[in-house]
Amino acid sequence: MNLRISETVKHLLIINVVMFIGTMTVANGAFYDWFALYFPINDAFRPWQIITHMFMHGGVTHILFNMFALWMFGTPVEQRLGSKKFLFVYFSAGLGAALFQLGYYYWDYFQMLQPLLDAGLSKEAITDIVNFNIVSGNQYSGALLKDQLIPYLNEHSYSTSMVTQETFTNLFEANVMINNGSMVGASGCIMGILAAFGVLYPEAKLMMIFLPIPIKAKYFIPGIILLDLISALTGHSFFSPSNTAYMAHVGGALVGFFIMWYWRKNQFNNNRWDL
Repeated sequence: MNLRISETVKHLLIINVVMFIGTMTVANGAFYDWFALYFPINDAFRPWQIITHMFMHGGVTHILFNMFALWMFGTPVEQRLGSKKFLFVYFSAGLGAALFQLGYYYWDYFQMLQPLLDAGLSKEAITDIVNFNIVSGNQYSGALLKDQLIPYLNEHSYSTSMVTQETFTNLFEANVMINNGSMVGASGCIMGILAAFGVLYPEAKLMMIFLPIPIKAKYFIPGIILLDLISALTGHSFFSPSNTAYMAHVGGALVGFFIMWYWRKNQFNNNRWDL
């Protein structure tokens, strides 16, 4: 494998760096508000965020690790597939990652929703209430939400007896999830490229920074995906920050793998990959 940076990977690196500079320099977090992917129920959601969030990052460490992985795995994958097929895998994985993570958020949200409907609140009222972006020193405050909740109920002719501890807890958790549930990063795209790398180069040996033991890609990559899935289901982080969108990782990797599996099964001939 020649690890001299390929053209498409180079352009993706440049776009990601430019977007990161914008995030760091535009005042009042406006760049983040425009281009991060928000939960669709959030008033800040815009359709273009489904694409733009793939070029956003939350900090220097986040972008450094992602761009290193994009160069390391994206270059040999692009060299093997070509730029058009590489981009197809890249963006398909990014979209799959977003759908998986948003689906996971919706699962959590609808579990909270039913007790609130049972308490007598309408869906419209619940959406209005949880869209209160109530922060105090960047920390969500249950007291502030409750202070606005009771006046809201009075104004809309709901009984304040609905504000039981269970109802309030569910509203507060939904508020935190929706207003704090934005997504940024190329990780889902890169996980798709990583899966593609594993299909193309199954015998390549990889190592984790904190576990310097060479492991073949055909074992290493499924292991990483499994750890992400366990982290998503248990909330326990093995090697990533606790705010990592684990289901996005899983979704991106699965989409990348199934695209490559389909091509290999149906269209791989004489070492050429054709769409």
